[in-house]
Amino acid sequence: MLARDEKNKSLDYVARARALAPTIEAAADRIEAERRIVPDVVAALHEAGIFHMLLPVSLGGGGADIVAFNRVIETVAAADASTAWCLGQQVASTQAAGYLDPQIAREVFGPPHGAVAWGPPSGAKAAVTEGGYIVNGRWRFASGSGHCPWIGGHSAVIERDGKPRLDDKGRPVLRTMLFRKEKATFHDIWHVIGLRGTGSNAYEVRDLFVPEAYTTWRDLPADRRDGGPLFNIPLLTLYGIGFSGVGLGLARASLDAFMTLATTKSGREGRGTGAVLRDSPLIQSDTAKAMGRLKSGRAFLTDMLHEIWEASVTKGGASLEQRARLRLAITGALDQSRRVVDFAYHAAGTNAIFTGSPFERRFRDMHTVTAQGQAHMSNFESAGQALFGIEPSQRL
Repeated sequence: MLARDEKNKSLDYVARARALAPTIEAAADRIEAERRIVPDVVAALHEAGIFHMLLPVSLGGGGADIVAFNRVIETVAAADASTAWCLGQQVASTQAAGYLDPQIAREVFGPPHGAVAWGPPSGAKAAVTEGGYIVNGRWRFASGSGHCPWIGGHSAVIERDGKPRLDDKGRPVLRTMLFRKEKATFHDIWHVIGLRGTGSNAYEVRDLFVPEAYTTWRDLPADRRDGGPLFNIPLLTLYGIGFSGVGLGLARASLDAFMTLATTKSGREGRGTGAVLRDSPLIQSDTAKAMGRLKSGRAFLTDMLHEIWEASVTKGGASLEQRARLRLAITGALDQSRRVVDFAYHAAGTNAIFTGSPFERRFRDMHTVTAQGQAHMSNFESAGQALFGIEPSQRL
């Protein structure tokens, strides 16, 4: 079991996030309008050490656990989802430090504002050359790139003879190229309905030389240089842990806002009688169901995060069944969060539709969160396959 002082150290980051929440919420309109996490919020998060909360202590980070990570993201998301989304990606990406030479890891993540943004693989190519690679490609969805000094580009490795490098199963080998942001050309494509403040724009490089030491690949044992428990958890799973926190934060804030509104807003059946929404049996029932969805989704997820972290600490990683149940918990928490946000939005009636209401932006943000892969219903299929002992059709 984890020592009590280790747990308390991890949970201290939740207190730091809670202390910053009013500042983040006050900046939410600017974040949305400017389509970036504004500098004062970025600075405050760095000052609190939250961007580096998962970074190994040996590299100057907090060495926190995944339970604290999820709770921090939920806390921030209740104040502003765009900030939480970027934070989730940047905190998770510090895992790359454990797959780099320590000197390079300190160069990238060691400075007070060290952070990396990147998007998913998109056909970019890294041609092998003396001492590294020549990289050409364009990527999308670089959330938080506005405040990150470093950028990553997941690229297919091309051998000197022009053929793609393949692994032992015949699949293309990918590596992440790390380079300074000024080396890339950015394209303003992020005109969307929700999470506008993430600034998840496209970027590209042409004939860029990247030294071998500045490349890595997530979860590749040959690259791993750190034996800590964080590195027993796949990076894509870390993303899911963060993104589910975004959903839970949005759901909690939306439901709290509706319950406050319900104490003063007249219900349709109460017109002329002074009755408010809170007095409606239907609203009472539906609010209770929404609270149950939120609490049960969070409870299952938290239970699995404790279990997965314990397995990572004591056994070097989770079993396939544990990973399947964590996938259920992550996708389930996102699905339940969407249902709660939808309930609050619709139950609030016309109060919800105006810009600046406690519901309108959260509704848009929630439906943008659930558009990405961690919320896809196909995750349930893969988890179910694993629970039946069948090789899952996608990685868990």
